[in-house]
Amino acid sequence: MIPKDWEVRSLGEIASLSSGGTPTRQNSSYWSGDIPWITTTLIDFNMICEANEFITSQGLENSAARVYNSGTLLMAMYGQGKTRGKIAILGIDAAINQACVAIEPVKTIASEYVFFNLAARYEEIRGLSNIGNQENLNVGIIESILLPIPPTLEEQRAIAEVLSDVDALIAALDRLIAKKRAIKQGAMQQLLSGQTRLPGFSGEWEIKSILELTDGKKELFDDGDWIEAEFLTEDGVRLVQTGNIGEGHFLDKESKKYISLDSFRQLGCKEVRPGDILICRLAEPAGRACILPDIDEEKVITAVDVSIFRPMDSVADRRYLVNVFCTPEWFNEVQERCGGTTRSRIARSELGKIKFSLPPLPEQRAIATVLSDMDAEIAALEARREKTRALKQGMMQELLTGRIRLVGE
Repeated sequence: MIPKDWEVRSLGEIASLSSGGTPTRQNSSYWSGDIPWITTTLIDFNMICEANEFITSQGLENSAARVYNSGTLLMAMYGQGKTRGKIAILGIDAAINQACVAIEPVKTIASEYVFFNLAARYEEIRGLSNIGNQENLNVGIIESILLPIPPTLEEQRAIAEVLSDVDALIAALDRLIAKKRAIKQGAMQQLLSGQTRLPGFSGEWEIKSILELTDGKKELFDDGDWIEAEFLTEDGVRLVQTGNIGEGHFLDKESKKYISLDSFRQLGCKEVRPGDILICRLAEPAGRACILPDIDEEKVITAVDVSIFRPMDSVADRRYLVNVFCTPEWFNEVQERCGGTTRSRIARSELGKIKFSLPPLPEQRAIATVLSDMDAEIAALEARREKTRALKQGMMQELLTGRIRLVGE
């Protein structure tokens, strides 16, 4: 349903479409020139302002490539992963390869409006692909896409401007989150190595291993259970898998695995408790760890490739240790001790031998609090970004269908 004064037009009616080309790689005189050349790897619902490859005028003349003006829309017709169907706007004059289609709207149609309309329908457009050895789009398919078109350039541009402003806010949040993460990484490097001491703390640090922090007791450092597929059920005792172990945080995914209470007893499984440190012995990367939060399950077990670590509270702060287990030094040490022919993993015995610096317990707690506060700030920014993205989705549904009008009828 669209307003009465809007039209539905095919993309081929309101724009000219054409694909690019690739100069032969065998001729070196066609490459490393001064003409930007764009491939689908750069198309990601963005404005493309830089190229990662360049061709010469000879390469341009001796291939199907041509130069498109800044403001031209590009759509990926095929490519690896989720590339197919993505859209971008050229921010520079550039040539494109044959996997891209250039979309040049007529003067009465705002390019930015078409961009947001196509971006909002990404999954729908992917579903139009040819089915064969490889699912692809082509110029003919893309030309047939129908778009609701507001009657004036003014209204088209007003819609695009509002959505661009939201994109700018999301981009600003992305930059701020990246900055805060970099600050935290710097703080970790300084605080976890003792290069910088928090005010009020002094005294010598010790070098400890995981085995030393558990006094060699197996019940404090053990592997999870080997659970065959035949034991998996829809409910019962929750099975935490390797995919739930993030770098410093727990990943509670939608797909959850369980075993029955009878199987739990029959197999003699080890129960995992909130507050336990779970260390994944499998790549990628091996050694990643998190503290198990309260996931609202009556009983929890974990997989055999996850080690359960319960350091003695009298000597170690678990939040501090998890931060240690997120450092490059930790991952490098784990990687050096990994083995295996099919899948790289570290044995629990080797994991237990890895040593790291440990300040007195009060300083561990203070360091952990500083880093936790940084994590909380980053999490709040990420939540704000996700809320803004959700807001944008709602705005697109309303604005691109005319349910909300920014310009009077």
